[in-house]
Amino acid sequence: MNSSRTVIKKSREKQFDFRDFVLNGKKLPFHERLEDFSDFIKKLKKNKQHFYRREIISPADREVLVLDPFTGKPKKMLMFGSNNYLGLATHPYVREQVKKTVDNFGVGIGGPSLLNGYTNLMRQLEEQLSDSKKQEDTLIFSSGYNTNTGLLGGLFGSKETVFFDEYSHASFYDGLMLARVPFVRFEHNNTSRLKYLLSEKRSASDADKVVGVEGVYSMDGDLAPLDKIVPICKQYGAVLILDDAHGTGVMGENGMGTGEFFNLLRDIDITMGTFSKTFSVTGGFVSSSKPVINYLRYFARSYMFSASLPPAILAAVLAGIEVIRREPELRKRLHENMNYAKKELRKYNMIGNPRAGIISLLAPLRMDIRKAALDFHNSGIFLNAIEYPAVPENMQRFRISMMSSHTHYDLDRLIECVEKVWSRYV
Repeated sequence: MNSSRTVIKKSREKQFDFRDFVLNGKKLPFHERLEDFSDFIKKLKKNKQHFYRREIISPADREVLVLDPFTGKPKKMLMFGSNNYLGLATHPYVREQVKKTVDNFGVGIGGPSLLNGYTNLMRQLEEQLSDSKKQEDTLIFSSGYNTNTGLLGGLFGSKETVFFDEYSHASFYDGLMLARVPFVRFEHNNTSRLKYLLSEKRSASDADKVVGVEGVYSMDGDLAPLDKIVPICKQYGAVLILDDAHGTGVMGENGMGTGEFFNLLRDIDITMGTFSKTFSVTGGFVSSSKPVINYLRYFARSYMFSASLPPAILAAVLAGIEVIRREPELRKRLHENMNYAKKELRKYNMIGNPRAGIISLLAPLRMDIRKAALDFHNSGIFLNAIEYPAVPENMQRFRISMMSSHTHYDLDRLIECVEKVWSRYV
């Protein structure tokens, strides 16, 4: 047995976790690495510490039926781990429109829309999103991940430099790797640092500077200060990309996103978003000027070589946009729930000042986050424990997602459970 494997085996005797694979796993031969990881997962399940891929056997509502991984029996749980912020996953109108669409269009196209067919549903959705984001045109991708990799890989290359917030999504970073574009990270929401970096980037062209930020950051739920970032980008001639995956449908007077919240929709050069959050399906989009979208149609590989979204998905998003516009009370209830929960949870190490539908509670350093996750599960509260290496070791947290359909009773149950769990470990 080589030394790396010995280190891992010794670690397993204590608290073996993902850290061991990050630090030592890649030093092992392929088959040994797979064997060790399989052993690790088996141990997690045996110790009731595995909460990934819990099987949901009911509609994704405020309360769900989960096939308990430890008992094999259905278990009622309050859902605080879904990005179904406005309850569109089970909204009667959305379901009705999806059923009608399957009857009229079938279940799929059978290939990329560039070559195999472009439905009027796709055209309608592009037009609706362009109007929502105050842009000239929109391109629809098969997933949010493909949207970021296609956007960055299709538009940019070695001639540009991308400056992006350190909390940006992994798909943004992977898109940069695909594009092989020079990049610079800046500290989270540090606009002074961004301004300094842009001022240091000297070139003959102003079009070679790109800034990437998120409207709502997925781990902490805080906002990008667009009111400061937009003027900085204009001052230095930088193209601004806004990833508004968690802001679309939730932020702004009409739910048009974080750009609307700051009254800056028309000042954002490129907006990216997804359908896997508020709309509760899958897919993503880029809204921008016609030259940008036309270019991406032929150079974004993840668009060209991925099958078109099924008609049912397009219908779900179109119906969701209608509901967002017609029922502003859903968004109002979501923010009321957020404000109530924030007020009660602030004393439990709440991270930052969340503004959309996400609240993160920092796990105390003495807390065994896996044992605490089991406590939440046993109490019927479904939320997500975020462990290292997804976040730094000292920033492990519980991530709570709010819905407009949550009742005050639901929120009180969540708050009561947090209090009990924290009292055991603090």
